[in-house]
Amino acid sequence: MNPAALRDNAMSGGPSKDGIASIDEPKFLAPDEVDYLAPGDPVFGVARDGIAKAYPQKILSRHEIVNDELAGTNVAVTYCPLTGTVQGFERGETTFGVSGRLINNNLVMYDRASETWWPQILATSIPGPWNGDPSIRSLREFRLIWTTWEQWRTHSPETKVLSTDTGYASNYGTDPYGSYNPRGGYYSNENLLFPALNSTDRYEKKRVVMGARTPEGAVAFLKDSLRTQKLMTGEVGDQPVLAVYDSRLDTGYVYRNPERTGYEFDDGSVVGPDGTAHTLDSLPLTRIHTFDAMWFAWGGYYPDTNVYE
Repeated sequence: MNPAALRDNAMSGGPSKDGIASIDEPKFLAPDEVDYLAPGDPVFGVARDGIAKAYPQKILSRHEIVNDELAGTNVAVTYCPLTGTVQGFERGETTFGVSGRLINNNLVMYDRASETWWPQILATSIPGPWNGDPSIRSLREFRLIWTTWEQWRTHSPETKVLSTDTGYASNYGTDPYGSYNPRGGYYSNENLLFPALNSTDRYEKKRVVMGARTPEGAVAFLKDSLRTQKLMTGEVGDQPVLAVYDSRLDTGYVYRNPERTGYEFDDGSVVGPDGTAHTLDSLPLTRIHTFDAMWFAWGGYYPDTNVYE
């Protein structure tokens, strides 16, 4: 779908531009200072150059964007509760805000330097209504892991955690859309707040997939299938890929596997044909940016995606 068509599919999500306020001066706490997270609460974790941070889902559900700095790089951590997608972007010298518009129920960000629209899942610009940059650009993405507070703290004990001291008066004890553990509200039914871009009736709308995209195409692995099978093979376009499940964080990684090299899962590691064991996130293959998404959201943007179950 070209940028003009995407813009035509944009609709108001209710709040006006910046009606959902981004967090522009985030504060962080040490794990022992955190009293607002239960072990099973979802957090979005990232580790880079020895720096680890966790962004609680119940804070992001009310702000959707955190303009932050990570290991010397200006970044934006973004979350769309309606599509279950968390994405990290390098933002340069600008900051991102919530435009108040949605495409495919998905957050449309805008950057405050050029007023250009950025649909979150696509990570690609489309001209916005406020003197937007007419050129089409893509953002540099980085991976955030959707996991639980207990799992992330075990994995990264030195992590810093986004504080509820955001500068805004808000009830961070609840998620306005429902709950994840256990599933409730919006997250537990088939109802969408706005129309989807495409019909995606092949699976339940909010079933979670691990999605990855390259210039050759898009691929999705059903997350519950990956949990069970541990290793799954597939193709992006005609390029072979390998998906790996990591039980430590309840997440998955997708790798290019051009030689269709055979790997086996063995007690929390992946063993190559030469008998060498590799950690789950560092196989000797090229890793593709991968993230969790509700099926309707992924299939809406990528209707021709290959799906493996």
